Parts: sequence; C-alpha cells; structure tokens
Amino acid sequence: MIAKLRNGLRFWRTHGFLAFLAESWARVSGKGRTLGPVAVSGPEAERRTWQTPRELLLQQSLPCRALRTFASPGDGPSRVNLVIDRMDRGSLYGETGTAIALAVLLAQSRGERVRIVTRAEAAQPGHLESILTAYGLSPPDGMEFEHAPPHDTARELDLLAGELFITTSWCTTAAALAAVRPEQVLYLVQDDERTFYPHGDPHRQCSALLHNPDLRFVVSSRLLFDHLASSGLANIARRGTWFEPAFPPGVFFRRSPIGSGRRTFAFDARPHSPRHLFFFGLEVLEAAVSRGIIDLAGWDVVLVGSDLPDLRLDDGRYTPRRLENPSWAEYAEFMGTVDLGLGFMYSPHPGYAVLDMAAGGAVVVTNRFAGKQDLSAYSRNILCGELEPAAMLQALRDGVRLAQDAQSREANRLADGLQRDWRASFANVLERGNK
Repeated sequence: MIAKLRNGLRFWRTHGFLAFLAESWARVSGKGRTLGPVAVSGPEAERRTWQTPRELLLQQSLPCRALRTFASPGDGPSRVNLVIDRMDRGSLYGETGTAIALAVLLAQSRGERVRIVTRAEAAQPGHLESILTAYGLSPPDGMEFEHAPPHDTARELDLLAGELFITTSWCTTAAALAAVRPEQVLYLVQDDERTFYPHGDPHRQCSALLHNPDLRFVVSSRLLFDHLASSGLANIARRGTWFEPAFPPGVFFRRSPIGSGRRTFAFDARPHSPRHLFFFGLEVLEAAVSRGIIDLAGWDVVLVGSDLPDLRLDDGRYTPRRLENPSWAEYAEFMGTVDLGLGFMYSPHPGYAVLDMAAGGAVVVTNRFAGKQDLSAYSRNILCGELEPAAMLQALRDGVRLAQDAQSREANRLADGLQRDWRASFANVLERGNK
C-alpha cells in the first residue's frame, strides 16, 4: 500500500494534478494502467548514482583489464614475461609448473631474463629454485616478480621494446593484448576455456579471443590441439603448435615397492573446479566402497585436492585421509605412493593429475571425452571409461586387478610413453618461439 501511494505521488509530481486525476479514474474504471514506477527526475534523480555503459563494461571486464605499462628508458637485456594468476606453494605443479618451465626455457634460448607477473595475488617464489633444479632446469639469473592486480590502476610495468609475453588464459591474453602487439604474445592453452562458461558474455569474449588470427598458440597435448583445431579454431591449426607435458624422473618416481603393505587409493578431489567432476567422483567412489570393489580392509583412501569437505564413506563408518593444498614436494612425494587413482577431466585434455599418478607408477582410472578415448599411448596403466556410473565402476574393477598385478603394472610403467625431459618436450615450441 505504501509503495502504491509513493508511486502515485511520483506520478503527481511528474505529470501534474490533472493527469494524476485522469490516470486514477482510468485505473479505477479498469481502462488504464496502474500507477507503477515512473521516470525519476528532479532532486531524487540527482541523488541516484548513474553509470555509463563504459563504466559498467569496465566493471564486468575487471579481471581482464589491461596491463598498464610504460616504456623503460633502460637498454638492458629483454625479458620473457609470464602472466599468470598466482604462484604459491600449492600451484607449482600442473598448469602453473608447465608455464614456468616454458618461460624459463624460452628465456634461456633467447638469452633473456624472466619476469613473472601475477594478477590475482603476489607471487610466493620461495620454493621455485629447488623445483626448477628438480625439473632439470637451471634457475635463471635475475628473475623478477611483479604483482599487477587488475583493480590497481596506479601499478605500471616497465617495458622494453619487443619484449615477449607468455599468457596462460584468455583473460591474461586480453590484458596483454591491450598493452603490446599480438606478435609479442604467445598464448599457452592448457584446456578449452570456452567450456568454463555458460553461453553468455564471458563465453563470447573467450571464444572471440581464441579466434584471433594474429596470435600464436602453444597447446598442452596433441589431444587438445586436435580438438581445438576441429572445433572451428582453424587459426590454431595454422598459427599454433603443441607439446606433451614432461614428468622428470627425479620428481615422479615410485617411492614404495609395488605390492608392499596396504595399498593406497587416491581420489583427485576439487569441489570448486567443475571440470574435475567432484560430485560424480563421489558417487562412483561411494558405490565402489559399498560394493566391495574398493575393499577398505586392504585399501587406504586418500582425497587429494583443495577446499575438501568433511567426508565419511561406507555409510559414515570410514573417514578417508585428506591431503589438502599440498606443497609441491608433498604432492610429488605422495604421487609416488599411489597404487590406484581416480581422476576426472571433463575436457579433451588428459589431465595433469592423471598423468602425474601414472608417472609415479599408479594405475589410474579416468573418463573419455570427445577425442579422448584411449590414453594408453601415455601409459597402459591409464584406463578410460564412459562417464556413467556402471562403466566407471567396471573400469575401477579392472583398475584394482591391474594394481594388484605387480608384474604387469611395473612393465607398463617402464614402457610408458610419458615425456621425461622438458627440453625435449618443448623443442618444437622453442624453435618456433625464437622466430
């Protein structure tokens, strides 16, 4: 009632007393509109905060806002700039570790320095040198770290002419393209980022950037490259190249003898990363335990990931161990103790966790997706199933049998096709990146 009176008063002030009477009579007789919201003017309009389309667009695109730069007056050696969201203790493996390895090797091949630019939070480089050494890479001299948050319009990066930028997402690519020419950008693609979004503005923006004909692309895995090229991104087929991730033997190796003591079952659990299918994985895991496929009398179940809920299996009778936000060293150590792993990637990419476990000697069960039907070229210890419970449970049965067959499992590990050396892995990329 109060709202109706307020709207009527606004109509009176805006249109006058006679118009108010006419509209009121029309409303009572059923021949007119209701006295709903009207255009606001006068002092009330002055109190409102109006925004222009440009201001609204800037808010919507804040995470991708341009890197702010200024021309450096110096004439020192140029740099390879790696633009990532964050670099902390829990992100120095997988996608971030791959990006760092590429930046270091490309800078060394060009005789340049490395600068890591983080967008979401300041870098924590404490363990970086030991990780690079374990990867068989020489830590570069004079490595620089800069935090360039999108909201900080006062922070600027000094820039020498012609510096190279390695970007790691469509958003960091958009930020770099607003500051430098496309030929200075090398876009490292480690998934089909279009699938991260419902069909809306971010999906359209991501798709448009992936179609950019002037960019050079480096794609993690032949499977992902073929998927992107066949999904309408002919520019990636023309302007891109691919590599297979490396798993150095000094990092990923068997920590305990196969077949000794209780066996370890690992579930790659990431509730806030939708493409890792956390809830489907829980459904499969609970069914495997309740049906005795994973017999808790002989298996220790470990959840590995971040933001893990308090969870009990087997109708609340069993509490699995949790390895949450492990450091790089803790992660690598654990990967070498897994006997059977379960990890999903709702994507054409094989998934780093799946390959990490296989590199450490585990049998791994994962899902098929589009052209990702068989991962035995990486390792015969990786078993793929369709994304429905019965098929995944059958794959787990097969996985349990193989995990318990020490001879076959070890033979598969020794004959795997995983790349072990980052220099060999990036050889083609380094050649093209120097042109």
